[in-house]
Amino acid sequence: MKRVMAVVFLFFAAAFAQAQVSAPLRGLPDFTELAEKQGPAVVNISTTQVMRGRGQHALPFDENDPMFEFFRRFIPRQPGGGSPREFESKSLGSGFIVSADGFILTNSHVVEAADEITVRLTDKREFKAKVIGADKRTDVALIKIEATGLPAVKLGDPHQTKVGEWVVAIGSPFGFDNSVTAGIVSAKGRSLPQENFVPFIQTDVAINPGNSGGPLFNLRGEVIGINSQIYSRSGGYMGLSFAIPIDVAMEVQNQLRSQGKVSRGRLGVVIQEVSKELAESLGLGKAMGAIVNAVEKGSPAEKAGLEPGDVILKFDGKSINASADLPRLVAATKPGSKSTVQVWRKGGTKDFAITVGEIQEEQPSPARQSRGGKSGEQSANRLGLVVSELSAEQKRELKVAGGLFIEDVRGSTSRADLRPGDIILALISKGATTEIKSAEQFNKLLAQFDKTANVTLLIRRGEMQTFVTIKGLNGG
Repeated sequence: MKRVMAVVFLFFAAAFAQAQVSAPLRGLPDFTELAEKQGPAVVNISTTQVMRGRGQHALPFDENDPMFEFFRRFIPRQPGGGSPREFESKSLGSGFIVSADGFILTNSHVVEAADEITVRLTDKREFKAKVIGADKRTDVALIKIEATGLPAVKLGDPHQTKVGEWVVAIGSPFGFDNSVTAGIVSAKGRSLPQENFVPFIQTDVAINPGNSGGPLFNLRGEVIGINSQIYSRSGGYMGLSFAIPIDVAMEVQNQLRSQGKVSRGRLGVVIQEVSKELAESLGLGKAMGAIVNAVEKGSPAEKAGLEPGDVILKFDGKSINASADLPRLVAATKPGSKSTVQVWRKGGTKDFAITVGEIQEEQPSPARQSRGGKSGEQSANRLGLVVSELSAEQKRELKVAGGLFIEDVRGSTSRADLRPGDIILALISKGATTEIKSAEQFNKLLAQFDKTANVTLLIRRGEMQTFVTIKGLNGG
């Protein structure tokens, strides 16, 4: 029996050892083949901008920069220093070849305002490039060099990319050509401030100045994004890098290539995120959608019947989970298209047919600062707000029928996003919206709520409208 057990033990031990030998060892991926094959399609981009100055002021620093004063004092002045002169401002970036006949993708900010663009390949050949088109809203630019038979990248599908997947960047950080860095996808669909049209891919790949415009590869050697931005307090890499998905970039380049500009759809609404408290006030089951703060006069949204206070839940059948989803979906819609918008209004859903307009070039609009009358009694109401009623002249100026001017914000309410100078236009609770006509009416409405209730206010701030939710009425 002992001999049988010994034989069985030796058999299983041998089988286990064989399995250990044949099992593949899992470790860090090998990027050597990817770098070797894809590196030649990545280019270094250097730009030159000719700037004019006068004499000793012709320095590549702004006059407010501390370095300007240093150079002004310690660099000898040239004879005839008061005469106009020119100097060159140079910058570096990256790009990648998308077709063998010389079309190259990069960032808009890499080639912006450049007087001369030089593209250098890995084989040291240099070409002058011209800008076919650039789109600031997505930070994508298409440039062209006169060459043929060039190595071009393969394009991947960023929608198939998974969080945690290995990715590789190739570019020219600080001018060091064809530098390879690697990391993983940290998140997808990131929204960044002032960036409404790009669902960024977030990675922890080391990206530094000069990497901008370079490609982000998956392990199959396919480009899934353009490295565009970093989050940094120092100006260098801190583990947060953002790439433009390649499908967004290719749609932009297709329009730039065919018509030299990008056309985008628009509704003509000002929106904000729906918080949990705001959703409760509106009677929504969960926090989702984009709430409409204001509707532009004459816009497609106004013509379709949308109103402030509507929550847009779907656009063309696609759910709006976060407010940032809406601008992307609308912008990707061809102007003039017929679309359907589903909104939440007064406790129920309603569909609107809308003809999508076109976004025009941004026009800066001066902000108007509203002022209210003096409050006779400087005591705070139940929300901790000192308010006063608008005069007839102020109502005409602001084009409102009613509203209360906030003179002061006191107590715990000061933690809410309310400021002196704001104008209270309406109160929203349980899906019902009540326009505010007077201080007496407002205080009577507040008296109906339990002290733990959340109250949502529609606020006018300058030219903008926004919703503010105050948690609890015991702030006064």
